[in-house]
Amino acid sequence: MIARTALTLACLLVTWPLNANELTPEQARRFVVGKLFSFTCFEGTSGAGRVFNDGSVAGVVRFSGSATGRYVTLPPNTLRVQGDSVCASVRGLAMQPCFTLVQLSQSSFRGSVRGLGFASCNFIHRGGRTEVARASSATRAQHSGGAGEE
Repeated sequence: MIARTALTLACLLVTWPLNANELTPEQARRFVVGKLFSFTCFEGTSGAGRVFNDGSVAGVVRFSGSATGRYVTLPPNTLRVQGDSVCASVRGLAMQPCFTLVQLSQSSFRGSVRGLGFASCNFIHRGGRTEVARASSATRAQHSGGAGEE
């Protein structure tokens, strides 16, 4: 479970469409580090998180089929630059995945596991804690059958 969470959050620095420009590690750093992104992955996992300057990650992940999110943190140097790639180092994973990062717009990108383009997550920059709390409230209301307050 932790390895799956780590891989999903590590995808925060990943995938872009074929008509967009692939980001270099430095461009990805400037675009992503310190900002809050919500994400949705190919297999249904979703959430929101932030990558910090030291390569650590913190966020909430909802695995496919789960109504509730789980707060997860990954230690410094989880995400790091190796040559011309952004890669993840996660204890418990048999491999060290590297990612292809593609900017989709001024506020979004796609991250995919290098060589496995289908294994991707789309990320959208979010405003901050207030927006995440609002989204979390709406999600709880949807799953409980009630209407969320705006």
